[in-house]
Amino acid sequence: MSVHLHRAVDKLKQDLLSLCALVEDQAQRAVRALLDRDLHAAKEVQRRDAEIDQREVEVEEDCLRVLALYQPVAGDLRFIVAALKINNDLERIGDLAVNIARKAATFASLTPMEIPFDLAGMWRKTQAMLRDSLDSLVNLDTALAENVCLRDDEVDRCKRNIRLKCTEMIRQDPDLTAALLTLMAASRNLERIADQATNIAEEVIYMVEGKIVRHSEGNGNKH
Repeated sequence: MSVHLHRAVDKLKQDLLSLCALVEDQAQRAVRALLDRDLHAAKEVQRRDAEIDQREVEVEEDCLRVLALYQPVAGDLRFIVAALKINNDLERIGDLAVNIARKAATFASLTPMEIPFDLAGMWRKTQAMLRDSLDSLVNLDTALAENVCLRDDEVDRCKRNIRLKCTEMIRQDPDLTAALLTLMAASRNLERIADQATNIAEEVIYMVEGKIVRHSEGNGNKH
């Protein structure tokens, strides 16, 4: 039975990593659509979301099947439990990418304006957190996972700064309200992707060490 269990676990790992790659690509495309005012790209992100939803269901069903058939224990059991949670986190990131794509479509329909803050820089920080959380999963690297958790506050600060900038600009020029509120909403979605990346990192720590860290002192994740 252990041989069959290990094969099933290996397949789950590959399926989870495949979903990771798809979700990261979706987020990248959504942000690019926003920055480039690309309506076609924004609609394509929305169209592809069904694939992520289907993959998420398949991974969940496989996790439950492994639990039922093999009744794993210790490290294998922790992996399945963590995989179920990470699978949900990834689907949520896919939803957030769709939200950003919708904001991109709205922004593209408005009078063109330069984005007056470093939204691309906020995305780079968020993307680095997401990539590192996935790398920590691939390599079972708890030190990298812990580092991801510590960086969540940086993205929170970016969101706060953008909100303050938008509020001030709307006060000075109310005609910019629609565009600035759209950009501010996109920044909130980026901040939530960073939260999901932190969730993934926390599950990696649980998977490797059996330690639940989400309520630990100093952890910036808000769930």
